[in-house]
Amino acid sequence: MEFIAKQIAEILSGKIEGDENAVVSDFSKIEEGKPNSISFLANPKYNHYIYETQSSVVLVNEDFIAEKEIKTTLIRVPDAYKAIAILLNFYNSLQKKPSGIEKPTQIHKTAKIGKKPYIGSFTYISKDVEIGNNVQIYPNCYIGSNVKIGDNTIIYSGVNIYSETKIGKDCVIHSGTVIGADGFGFAPVNDAAFLKIAQIGNVVIEDNVELGALVTVDRATMGSTIIRTGVRLDDHNHVAHNVDVGENTVIAAQGGIAGSTKIGKNCMFAGQIGIAPHVSIANNTILGARAAIPGNIKKEGQTFIGQPGIDPHDFLRASIHFKNFDKIVKRLEKLEKIIEKNNISID
Repeated sequence: MEFIAKQIAEILSGKIEGDENAVVSDFSKIEEGKPNSISFLANPKYNHYIYETQSSVVLVNEDFIAEKEIKTTLIRVPDAYKAIAILLNFYNSLQKKPSGIEKPTQIHKTAKIGKKPYIGSFTYISKDVEIGNNVQIYPNCYIGSNVKIGDNTIIYSGVNIYSETKIGKDCVIHSGTVIGADGFGFAPVNDAAFLKIAQIGNVVIEDNVELGALVTVDRATMGSTIIRTGVRLDDHNHVAHNVDVGENTVIAAQGGIAGSTKIGKNCMFAGQIGIAPHVSIANNTILGARAAIPGNIKKEGQTFIGQPGIDPHDFLRASIHFKNFDKIVKRLEKLEKIIEKNNISID
């Protein structure tokens, strides 16, 4: 599939500098650019590549200033990173999608399948399932009883969706993800045994949610575990029972969110964060990588880093002393001996 620079500029409402008929048939990173490909430049750290890249077209921000001659064709846009995302999504929408119901599959007679489905081979769809229009379910998936899946949702291979789960429209669920497994609920009965607490709730995933590979979202003990509209969870995240993740929150890989935690809207969590149970986190909270949050965050728009999570400026100031901690302890021990020897009171 080929495009020329002029067509791409029209899609992005960009301004061309160079050959408007430059042909593009592929995408490439700017540092690995090759003829007939399009790249983008959004991070100033990569500026030097634009003078040597072989890409035929490069998307750049409107305020980019060249320091020397550039041979490739430029398309100036307000935000090059956003523009490449738009272009990639446009390209992807043009790709031929699979369709039909492959064999062998097992679909219960009470299941309702919408228009233009794709259901891959070795997929099992249980009783009373409702699947919307244009849904794609790739091979080797399990869809439990009473599950509902909205229009245009894509479920990649090897996904397991337990009974009673509700999934909205325009969602993407990547391979190996498990939705609706039992929450981690056990009551101690003596020093050596635990009684399992039945998990009778479900999982509700609203519209336009994307779950990465190997994400686990546990069903609620009672009520619902909720992933709200626009949420993005990266690979290997765990969402425990009765958690509520607010709209448009994004969480990078390997996060752990304990049971009954409530996360606000528009939060951004970096990788390997950990959140204690029964915690409430305010809207627009930012957590740095490996931040551990033991208690509530009540004020909106704060940033935390460290274990336990504190203000990043406080963390950086404290980190200066971490490497000198042993020396500081030795100095304190010397001071204690001086105080003891001279019978000095510090009360």
